[in-house]
Amino acid sequence: MIDRNIIGMVFPPLRVTAEAGQLRFFAKAIGETDPVYFDDAAARDAGHPGLPVPPTFLFSMELMQPPSDWREKAGIELPRVLHGEQSFTYHQVAHAGDTLLFEGRVTDVYDKKNGALEFVVMHTRITNQRNEHVADVRKVLVHRSA
Repeated sequence: MIDRNIIGMVFPPLRVTAEAGQLRFFAKAIGETDPVYFDDAAARDAGHPGLPVPPTFLFSMELMQPPSDWREKAGIELPRVLHGEQSFTYHQVAHAGDTLLFEGRVTDVYDKKNGALEFVVMHTRITNQRNEHVADVRKVLVHRSA
């Protein structure tokens, strides 16, 4: 059983700079065809100061968090974990060269099916180098019981 005491746990803040090469690679990998995601001139012509960060790239950036043993301490076994859901609420577009601050926390732990499935809900607030609110990310980790 997952330790409910992780509710309210705050993850160490993470600062990551959005690099143009990574943004282009990601856009290509997801099948993006809009030139604003590949061409600096097209991005500027569209009113962007640089290449915009593709919407779901924020998830990839958050994965740059250094390894931690919080899951093991909470009773979460990695082989039993599923990615349950994820949602993004955008407040503005981030661009290549922006340094983003990810501040995450665990907001809930609950179970279904008489404990056969346990859910860990996490929220992350993302701001840029000017302390402007860029996005909020909500994700749910599902843990299957033994």
